[in-house]
Amino acid sequence: MPFGLLQQTLDERAEQGLRRRRRTLASPQSPNIVVDGKPYLSFCSNDYLGLAAHPGLIAALQQGAAQWGVGAGAAHLVSGHFEPHHQLEQQLAAFVGKPEALLFSTGYMANIGIVQALAGKGDTVFADKLNHASLNDAMQLSRAHVQRYRHNDLAQLAQQLERSDSVRKLIITDAVFSMEGDLARLPELLALCERHDAWLLVDDAHGFGVLGEQGRGTLSHFDIRSPRIVYMATLGKAAGVFGAFVAAESTVIETLVNHARSYVYTTATPPALAVVLQDSLRLIAQGEALRVHLRALIKKLRTGLSDLPWPLMLSDTAIQPLLIGDSKQALALSEGLRERGLWVAAIRPPTVPQGTARLRITLSAAHTETDVEKLIGALHDLAR
Repeated sequence: MPFGLLQQTLDERAEQGLRRRRRTLASPQSPNIVVDGKPYLSFCSNDYLGLAAHPGLIAALQQGAAQWGVGAGAAHLVSGHFEPHHQLEQQLAAFVGKPEALLFSTGYMANIGIVQALAGKGDTVFADKLNHASLNDAMQLSRAHVQRYRHNDLAQLAQQLERSDSVRKLIITDAVFSMEGDLARLPELLALCERHDAWLLVDDAHGFGVLGEQGRGTLSHFDIRSPRIVYMATLGKAAGVFGAFVAAESTVIETLVNHARSYVYTTATPPALAVVLQDSLRLIAQGEALRVHLRALIKKLRTGLSDLPWPLMLSDTAIQPLLIGDSKQALALSEGLRERGLWVAAIRPPTVPQGTARLRITLSAAHTETDVEKLIGALHDLAR
């Protein structure tokens, strides 16, 4: 049996400082976690508003499970679409300013379903080179022609669009890039879509709940709206729970219901999650104080780390990557922080391009200024 070949590949990844391993938390998600029996101050969660262990959401989940059970039991199109699902979809659509919304189990499944349903053979997908892996996989599975443009290089994208003779064109982009923390140039992307009669798929996994008026996301942040925009956001990051949704024109949503395989052929999420997410949406809308606090923490971190030998990448979001370069050095720094009781993930290729390994620092509204000061002090200590 070819186990030797598998082990050889794993050993090679380990030698390059690229082998991954899981860590098991023995506590709820929060800035203060317990891993392998040891307490840590965590800076690597996407729980941007600190809602993952919110007492009100825990109570809502308990109530939802008591009323609706713990499983949907079937796909949405069979007998798994419950009243809480329907209510949540309506609320999400209204919240982001779109006619309709559709729930998916994960953001990965949503992206796979959207791209596969809207583009196929003979069509062209245009993609930022630093898009999330789910968008990259989605465009490959769609069997459409793929053209990738340099990160946020809209001049190159414009040239690609000019040369394209495809009837259907789909531009796909992260809104907040998950490993860089910077924003896509959405207004200019939309202008290119208008000029070249293209769709724009915006993955707002890291912007929803954090950016825009009342946390309504990146479209609100840029104050843009268009029927050409297909908007996807996840519900397990700032929203603190689980799942994802797509918001778009009614014709697009109906197309996804009929053609998005990752929607049609999977069991619906438990209706109890839809109950708790309705409460989460209310907390997001009322959470301006959380967002103000988060922005203050971002400013404090960037000021405190400005004189390190490793640069912080340009980002105004909760994702603050510290660019190290070498994978083994990034791992060593991550381990050095762990020895000091701080948990920060080292991100290495192939998740990021070769030579750009980094510490991906993520901040939450649940962090305190003292928490950030501890991280700043530890990184300065390691730099010395």
